[in-house]
Amino acid sequence: MRILLVDDNKTNLTILTKLVEKLEGCIPLPFISPEDALSEMPELEFDIGIIDFQMPVYTGVDFLIETMRFDKYKDKPFVFVTVDTDLATRMAALNAGAIDFLTKPINPLEFTARIRNLVALADARNKLADKAEWLRMEVDKAVGELRAREEEIIYRLTLAAGYKDPETGRHTMRVGLYSEAIAKAYGLSPDVAADIRLAAPMHDIGKVGIADEILLKQGKLTEQEFAEMQRHTLVGGQILGQSRSSLLQLAAEIASSHHERWDGQGYPLRLQGASIPLPGRIVAIADNFDALTTARPYKEPWTADQAGEHILRRAGSQFDPECVAAFKAALPEILRIMRDNSVADDAPFCLPAQAVA
Repeated sequence: MRILLVDDNKTNLTILTKLVEKLEGCIPLPFISPEDALSEMPELEFDIGIIDFQMPVYTGVDFLIETMRFDKYKDKPFVFVTVDTDLATRMAALNAGAIDFLTKPINPLEFTARIRNLVALADARNKLADKAEWLRMEVDKAVGELRAREEEIIYRLTLAAGYKDPETGRHTMRVGLYSEAIAKAYGLSPDVAADIRLAAPMHDIGKVGIADEILLKQGKLTEQEFAEMQRHTLVGGQILGQSRSSLLQLAAEIASSHHERWDGQGYPLRLQGASIPLPGRIVAIADNFDALTTARPYKEPWTADQAGEHILRRAGSQFDPECVAAFKAALPEILRIMRDNSVADDAPFCLPAQAVA
């Protein structure tokens, strides 16, 4: 137990030091002036402070007030040593943060008894702080493990979608990365943008409920087939929406809303403007950009410039203008992602390395 001693009288400081040395497990940290002690803060480590009340330049109260400016010392017990016994002196010390007093001349037996009690108090506080830190670490660990399981569920569902249609699997991975870049450019925090990246690959999970003859059709869909295909937004929301996981709830929101349009002409609910959830508005742009720049059985891929111009022209009609502005700002990063994640048409779909770590 480290005990800070501050007294401008050399004799008194020597007496206090020797008394502390006699206490088992206690180490004195003597300072002849408050200025010397303050000069070593906040690196100075101690558990209890014993301070002379009457000192030049800094009184004991002044010193304690300066010490309390450092958060690490605010819970430390401090004792004043004083020849004054009047109420005003004691109130000034208590108001500054002292918890006890010792009267000069110091009685060794009283000093030993008082400081032993303070040592026990400081030890209990330290153990409580250690337990609180241990509990915080355990909570953080449990939350981290829960988050890891949620992320694995997302990755496994993405993998399942990829087995039915490998191009769908690669598409969803890219859409997640594009969406994160747009979200950051929009001004969302890195944590929120990362959540969108993790949830966005689920935007088309509802396609597992669409018949293969429609989902994998090599050509233009009929009106009836297109109406059936539109159901994948509702199916996706139903699959994901009942989960207690905030990440899966975000994925459900995206799945349900990424085909809505800013002008209200989208589906499934014909939502308009800001009534469309922001993650859905962001993913709508990422999804559209990737769909346009990817070869499909019924079309050749567009160039990135063509796809970008298409999205910019549709700001205020199909897409949220602010999200389009974020897309434009993020375009260099999106093009980098596009280059880094380009694969041959016949390459098998697999998750990125971090997905299975």
